[in-house]
Amino acid sequence: MTQIELLGSRAKAASRILATLNAGEKIEALTTIANTLEQARKEILAANSLDLAAAKEAGMRESMLDRLMLDEDRVLSIARAVRNIAKLEDPIGETLHGFVTPNGMNIRKVRVPLGVIGIIYEARPNVTPDAASLCLKSSNAVILKGGKEAIHSNRCMVKLMRGALEQCSLPVDAIQLIEDTSRESTMELMQCNRYVDVLIPRGGAGLIQSVVQNATVPVIETGTGNCHIYIDKDADLAMGVEILYNAKTSRPSVCNAAESLLIHRDIAREFLPMAKRRLDEKHVKWLGCERAREILGKEIAPATPEDYGTEFLDYILSAKVVDSLEEAIDHITKYGTQHSEAIITENLRTSEEFTAKVDAAAVYVNASTRFTDGGEFGLGAEIGISTQKLHARGPMGLKELTTVKYIINGQGQVR
Repeated sequence: MTQIELLGSRAKAASRILATLNAGEKIEALTTIANTLEQARKEILAANSLDLAAAKEAGMRESMLDRLMLDEDRVLSIARAVRNIAKLEDPIGETLHGFVTPNGMNIRKVRVPLGVIGIIYEARPNVTPDAASLCLKSSNAVILKGGKEAIHSNRCMVKLMRGALEQCSLPVDAIQLIEDTSRESTMELMQCNRYVDVLIPRGGAGLIQSVVQNATVPVIETGTGNCHIYIDKDADLAMGVEILYNAKTSRPSVCNAAESLLIHRDIAREFLPMAKRRLDEKHVKWLGCERAREILGKEIAPATPEDYGTEFLDYILSAKVVDSLEEAIDHITKYGTQHSEAIITENLRTSEEFTAKVDAAAVYVNASTRFTDGGEFGLGAEIGISTQKLHARGPMGLKELTTVKYIINGQGQVR
């Protein structure tokens, strides 16, 4: 048995115990995890400093360093998130539908855990406690495969969380970390069908496509966010500037940040200079079509088709002037990743056409794409943003980590 198979076997055994836990036992465990992480924050920050030092030496860019970095406030925020998850309504055991058949059998459709969830992610150590806590609350065992950039942080937090489970007399193998950061171990996890029920990749387009193309375990595709802001001819331009500024610059390294700006030709000459002045405060680099460059100046680099399809995760923005709402929707359809898209308009009919025709997990009218988040949507911390259509779509909270089971009670009926 390989190391991955051993982890899978242990997770499967733990999952059977988790399926029997009541809500109170899980609340106690999550509260203990939150307290443990909070009390050990110096230990966590020391581990994170090792990751940061290695990442800086390797030349990791600033926006990605921000994703990797933990400070005291972020650790305290992680602990609060775990406590918030503990308070959420427990989905397990909920009866979704029930009826009695003509022959007297009682049939119930009940929400149950998925079982063993594998999560493959990059240099975001906050994912480790978020994912583990959501899986525990939904009675799933989890196998975590974080990126090598965060190995010290992940190892430290998983050790602490397993210790908290042991303190509560729960199976420590409900939370496991693959410490081998090689591609080979990732590939083996992707094909561990015997023990892993579903894989959830969190990261950039390269990671997600690798999992989708190579996994034999069922995959819920998440994350890649080539998100657009379309400024309509009937937009409140000042509102549009502020929404664009927030969506692009508040945290450019996350999947719900805006990457591309579309502007109706009728307001382009007024809007683009306003937007550029605002984004210049964050030194955003613009890549524009010929009409955008004519308005903003030729110092704006030309945008290529590849640029329009890129999730930059940085202070970079592609911009295109369009002739109509239809052209904007066509552009989003061609280059978007079905994550989050926004229109800025005061025209109700235009907004309704946009929300009906744009195919994405979240479609906004006069609001920033940065709200696509489990916490903002009232789900608690999310396991990821699903950009596919089967099983789950959008921010994935507790209910998205469950499936159903039919439980039938009879009195000797035969068919």
